[in-house]
Amino acid sequence: MLYLVPTPIGNLEDITLRALRVLREVDLIACEDTRTSGVLLAHYEISTPKTSFHEHNEAAKTPQLVRQMKEGRSIALVSDAGSPGISDPGFYLVRACMQEGIPVEALPGPTAFVPALTASALPSGRFVFEGFLPVKKGRRSRLDELRAETRTMIFYESPYRAVKTLKQFADTFGADRPAAVARELTKKFEEVRRDTLQNLVTYFEDDGSTRGEFVLVVAGAGVTTEIWER
Repeated sequence: MLYLVPTPIGNLEDITLRALRVLREVDLIACEDTRTSGVLLAHYEISTPKTSFHEHNEAAKTPQLVRQMKEGRSIALVSDAGSPGISDPGFYLVRACMQEGIPVEALPGPTAFVPALTASALPSGRFVFEGFLPVKKGRRSRLDELRAETRTMIFYESPYRAVKTLKQFADTFGADRPAAVARELTKKFEEVRRDTLQNLVTYFEDDGSTRGEFVLVVAGAGVTTEIWER
């Protein structure tokens, strides 16, 4: 049996009772980073054995975990933060379980893009989640494809590329396109800033202290800042 267990994106209180129970009861926890997950597990006094499972070893590790589950062991998969499989390892293991007839149970829980979207004050009835854009190859063409997208768009970005990405968004989607930037979600210095893309570029250039993972929420084509006016 495989359990997909979401973990807090910052605040350690953001975990369900069910997730804690599963983490205590399984035979093994597959972690994106055992050190990161170790902090959470120690906080809740969970001593279940851990093993690493990340983007660099998932191809080799998947058959090993599948074999253990076919032998009757239960495994929980966790990422460093949020829901496994959402811009994090998980897809290959879930697919392998499906192919081998191993049950998979996905628990509901934290993921960064949902609170960023709902706090953005941008239309949330229809949206497209893009995750991380390609760093180099294919980045420009992907942005060009999204130029006419009418749904609200959600992206993940590292603090090191956030300003550069906002500039690319302003060039592609227009400097006056409404957007929101959420960072340090659920943590002490959480910030959600709503403005045009150009004003967001200016703010974060001047701020000079970009930190934490960023969620960039951009209005779809045809949406103007009038949506924020009374």
